[in-house]
This record gives sequence, structure tokens and C-alpha cells, in this order.
Amino acid sequence: MPSAVLVLLGALPGLTAVLALALFARGVERPGELGLGQPAADRPQPAHHAPRPRIVPRSAWLDRTAAAHSQPPPRYDDKVVAVFVHHTDSPNHYDCAEAPRIIRDLYAGQTGLRRWDDIGYNFLVDRCGTIYEGRAGGVERPVTGAHTQGFNHRTTGIAALGTFTAGVDVPRAMTDAIAALTAWKLGLADVDPRSRARLVSSNGLSRYKAGSTATLPAVAGHGEGFMTSCPGAALTARLPEIRQSAARLQGRVPARPVATGAPQATHGTR
Repeated sequence: MPSAVLVLLGALPGLTAVLALALFARGVERPGELGLGQPAADRPQPAHHAPRPRIVPRSAWLDRTAAAHSQPPPRYDDKVVAVFVHHTDSPNHYDCAEAPRIIRDLYAGQTGLRRWDDIGYNFLVDRCGTIYEGRAGGVERPVTGAHTQGFNHRTTGIAALGTFTAGVDVPRAMTDAIAALTAWKLGLADVDPRSRARLVSSNGLSRYKAGSTATLPAVAGHGEGFMTSCPGAALTARLPEIRQSAARLQGRVPARPVATGAPQATHGTR
């Protein structure tokens, strides 16, 4: 215990000092125990991890109007055990310099028309492979998103900017970036991207009734958890490749997939 803390405790009345010392020793202020998501720097290094890719911060796409939007504090889970991949159903042939404006428009639609508190996706990736921070709360922390109704807890949402229905070309730079982001994000909890995750549905409007346990791919398309064709047939077809690439980036050898993430009670409506 730091000497400065001991000095402060010594200045407290006897019983108060004893209680404070006990609380300090139990670590009740640690974020992970409070359900706020322990920062990555404070966690033990997992056995299989990948380097963090470059992530452009929210400040790159938020304008003054958006930044002034009032929203509640972020919510956190204990860890991320699965990724849901989306597409944004927006035009494909954009200049990558336009990506911040496209994200800003998505934010405006979700917080305006849908009246959400923030953009639902945790991350967004453009066709040039640039990764953007989406939902607020810290990219290294297990932020609860609003991307897959019923399965926002213990998951992260990655949205590909564009529309990737059958026959549409999916840029290699985009899938490489999704794989790198997936490898890093799942690696924080030592989750194999090729495995399957046990998740508990929090909403009966998903593919699973509320409270039921679903075993889904650790890297799943939006349609695995919700009745939708998202992320489009073309991007869905690339998910096996993304899983394998992410596993290689984590330094894993070929192995039989295993389920990860014990069932847990969840809450929320999105």
C-alpha cells in the first residue's frame, strides 16, 4: 500500500481508519468489480492476443452540434466474448475522406429519428480499411452497444460502411481491418475468433426469446441474432475468412472451436 495512503489513514479516527483499510484491502473501488469494465492496462495479458490496430477517435467525425448532444454515461459489461458484424446500408462508392461525414449522418439518424442516446455501433470501418471509434466509452473497454437487439451485452458491434448484398464486391482492405479489430478486441478476453459464444437474449424481439441462451459464432453476422439480412450476403460470405485471419493474428494454431462466455443475466431493451 502506498505510504501516502497510510498517512491519510493514520489521520482518521480509529474505527473509521479500520473500515477504510478493510475496504481498500478488498478493492471495492476496482472498476471490474463494480461492473464498469476493467481497463485493459489493468488486466493480465491474455495467452492469445493481437496488437491494437489504429483506431480513429470519435472527435474525427463529431461536429459541434453532435458533440453537444446530451447522453447518459456509457454502460459496460465484464468482457467482450463475441463480435457482431454489420453493414450500414449506405452507398459504396464514396471517397474515404467522406467517411467521417457518413458516420456523422448515421449518428444523426440514430440519435434523432430513433432517439437513441448515441450511435449504436462500437466501431465502423470504411472501404479503405480505416477503423473509427463509434459508441462512446473507450475502445479498450467492454462498452455495451446498441447494435444487435437482444445481444448487446458482452459483444461489440463492427459496422462496414456500405451495402454488401449478393454480388457486391467487399474491399479486401475492409475485411482485413475487420479481422485485425476482431483479433485485438476478442484477444483482450482470450477468445478464439473461430469459437462459439454462449449469449443470453435480453429481448424477445431477437431471434431468441428473452432469457434464453443462444450459442452463436464468436464472429457473427447481425442476422445471427436478429431477423435481418444484415450484413448482406457478400459480407456474410467473407466471415469465415475474417475468423481465420483474426485467429492467425492472435497467433493461434488450427484447433477445434470451443464455446466461450458463460451464460449471464442481461438487461436492456436494445
